[in-house]
Amino acid sequence: MRIAIDDFGTGYSSLSYLQDLPLDVLKIDRAFIARIGANRTGQSLVRTIQLLAQGLGLKTVAEGVETIDQHDAAVQLGCSMIQGYWYSRPVPVDEIAGTIARIASRHGVDRVA
Repeated sequence: MRIAIDDFGTGYSSLSYLQDLPLDVLKIDRAFIARIGANRTGQSLVRTIQLLAQGLGLKTVAEGVETIDQHDAAVQLGCSMIQGYWYSRPVPVDEIAGTIARIASRHGVDRVA
């Protein structure tokens, strides 16, 4: 089992959680990802969260990635995983296997985590 903090950087997320909880993953809120390519501030915030997570030995998920520019910026900044409509919109359960195969094929990988 892995423990993640969802929407990190917004709402009730607190730096004290990083010390007090046995975490594995920080999910970077989509509000930051939406601005990742728009201005220097957006990129700086994602970079800072990424460096914080890396220093604590945590993986990161870039949430809400919808464009190639957001995808490429998240990869360049070192995000461990990427989630969002860039890969796929939600699909019915009977379409999951085909969707995973399509994503893997599009990105030249054998398996999608």
